[in-house]
Amino acid sequence: MGSVCIEIVEGNPHLRSLLGWHLQQLEYRVHQAASIYQAREIFLSHQPTLVILDADLSEGDGIEFCRWLHRQQQPLILMLSARSNEADVVGGLKAGADDYLSKPFGMQEFLARVEALVRRKRIPVAPAYLDYGTLQIDLVQRRVRFQGEFIDLTPQEFSLLYVLAQAGGLPLSRSELLRRAWPDAIDNPRTIDTHVLSLRKKVELDPRQPSLIQTIRNVGYRFNMEILNTRVPEPQAKVAKERFSTQHSTVATPR
Repeated sequence: MGSVCIEIVEGNPHLRSLLGWHLQQLEYRVHQAASIYQAREIFLSHQPTLVILDADLSEGDGIEFCRWLHRQQQPLILMLSARSNEADVVGGLKAGADDYLSKPFGMQEFLARVEALVRRKRIPVAPAYLDYGTLQIDLVQRRVRFQGEFIDLTPQEFSLLYVLAQAGGLPLSRSELLRRAWPDAIDNPRTIDTHVLSLRKKVELDPRQPSLIQTIRNVGYRFNMEILNTRVPEPQAKVAKERFSTQHSTVATPR
């Protein structure tokens, strides 16, 4: 079981430590998070096989985080909650949870459910398609469709867009983007700026005022997931792009 990575996202520090200790005794690799922000960072860094998720986190968005997890590499999700009525259980399962365990629970039952879930994923299957609303990423054919149109990207632009989108709106530094999106080690972080500039020309309505790939001062870049839910009608988007391309032959450096 040493190769199986489990992430625990639990607001109660005592319960979080207790669950982690018992899982480590069974030789699982365990990472713990107390907040959604920590949970996303750990998930993106370690790609756990199973996420044990407290639905009642203080931020109040455990269900939404479950949906986000389900859209990623589709890890197994065991949801924990003090709410046990049928509507809450159904809501958790519909959000993407593979199992739902009501608090309080016995440790033996908890461990048995973990082992049952892990048995389901002995042979992991990578997703072939990621859907972010108005953005779809085909990982098999390495094609991107945005606002209803296929976008012609270079292999490196595709990798950069995929890494930014997979981060779920979290800002990523230039060095982190180089580590995740580039196949070879590169020492010049400004390489990211050049590729972001090129990518913005293809996916932004106005590359001079980017709204999809945002610059985070003193950090790097983030993918604006919120704007994907605000679809621009295809004719309007096409006209806007054509008007911009005829009026501006050059684009300023990344903001």
